[in-house]
Amino acid sequence: MLQASVSGTVIKSSLIEPDGGVLVDARVPESERGSKTLEAELMPKVSLAKIDMEWVHVTSEGWASPLKGFMRENEYLQSLHFNSLRMENGPVVNMSLPIVLAIDDETKESIGSSKDVGLVGPEGDLLAILRRSSSKHVVDVLVYMYEANVHVKQLQDSFSIEIYKHNKEERITRTWGTTAPGLPYVDEFIIPAGNWLLGGDLEVLKPIKYNDGLDHYRLSPKQLRDEFDRRQADAVFAFQLRNPVHNGHALLMNDTRRRLLEMGYKNPILLLHPLGGFTKADDVPLGVRMEQHSKVLEDGVLDHETTIVAIFPSPMHYAGPTEVQWHAKARVNAGANFYIVGRDPAGMGHPTEKRDLYDPDHGKKVLSMAPGLEKLNILPFRVGFTTSHLFANAPIPHTVAAYDTVAKKMAFFDPSRSKEFLFISGTKGNMESLGDCFCYCTVIAWFRRFHTVGSRLGIFLMRTYARNGENPPDGFMCSGGWEVLVKYYERSVTEEAISAVASA
Repeated sequence: MLQASVSGTVIKSSLIEPDGGVLVDARVPESERGSKTLEAELMPKVSLAKIDMEWVHVTSEGWASPLKGFMRENEYLQSLHFNSLRMENGPVVNMSLPIVLAIDDETKESIGSSKDVGLVGPEGDLLAILRRSSSKHVVDVLVYMYEANVHVKQLQDSFSIEIYKHNKEERITRTWGTTAPGLPYVDEFIIPAGNWLLGGDLEVLKPIKYNDGLDHYRLSPKQLRDEFDRRQADAVFAFQLRNPVHNGHALLMNDTRRRLLEMGYKNPILLLHPLGGFTKADDVPLGVRMEQHSKVLEDGVLDHETTIVAIFPSPMHYAGPTEVQWHAKARVNAGANFYIVGRDPAGMGHPTEKRDLYDPDHGKKVLSMAPGLEKLNILPFRVGFTTSHLFANAPIPHTVAAYDTVAKKMAFFDPSRSKEFLFISGTKGNMESLGDCFCYCTVIAWFRRFHTVGSRLGIFLMRTYARNGENPPDGFMCSGGWEVLVKYYERSVTEEAISAVASA
């Protein structure tokens, strides 16, 4: 199937259409950058924080298609209250997270009645223009709204930039379902933000680069679609993670490919797609994760020929079932027609109570019912192992990935040899950090003693292993990947010690 993009190029999508039928590309062609930059120099300026630049990156490449920039108020309200957007011609597409640009009172005054503004990046460079809709979009909107007998003022508002009130409490409660203190994204980016939101269409004046040695992993949706077609994929199954890959993950991903082959697909391709935007402070840094992922491929745990590793540039909200819809929707735009979902996707421990913030099963249930995601095939991981099996000594499902102490590798649990398996994941405190990988053996006894365990325990265990030079069981993680993590935690321990001495 051929699709014409917004920029006029032709995109071949043999797997699944992007939302809205076309893939948004808000990046200005190189031949027009000079004139557009000169035009932007004369506009009022809005300064972007790093988090805003990440959202410019996301929207300009089409991850949020059909959204063309930062949301205007009507788009914001639909996203906030319906988790979706209704397109001008009627269909509904999923859009569960508001993508907005907050500004303060001073910036609002400086914009005045201007119809376009220049966006200045964190380094002081002119990054983009936020403007009224493109001429083609204006014509489409005029025709649609004229036929609907819409007032002239509403016609004007529909394609101008728009400033509207930033009701932070409403945004937080509708997105996270709580106003409890300690939500990372809220504390860092919403509470301190301005009281106004600025919406409009983006024109990005130059490619977004981070110059961190990882830009070659940041493939746009169009680049990914091109690569899927080059490999002649007839199915793409996406797996998002923000943690290192252990052999339990690999077992489940390889099993998913096997299942797709059994369904009749000839060449399923895995999109291993770690999140590359903002993450909370105790998550493993992106650079370390990418180095670890590369070792997983080098060591043959995942197949180079059937795996694509790329960075998903979105920031992380930790908003559970609301956010996992965004993660799935963005992969649709990248060409994935299957999405793997595990336990408590996009979740975290409750910031003030000793429990999960969200029900760990709700993410996959919501995905199966989410408006606008009907065309995406949801692939739940095999039944997840949870702390309920530990606390109540309940029977453990045989489809759990666990460490086989006899075979010395990750395998699916065999109830006839239950004493020969060790379990590695799933805590009531949602121990999703790197330490998930090391919750075996003595930790099981700890679980039975302490019914709520947070991610700090996992981090503590990892640092203990790194400090003592100990290794996990053979076959638990590839040796190259493990070495990357040991070095990272050794550095972390050293840095903490230096910091402690300096502050003493």
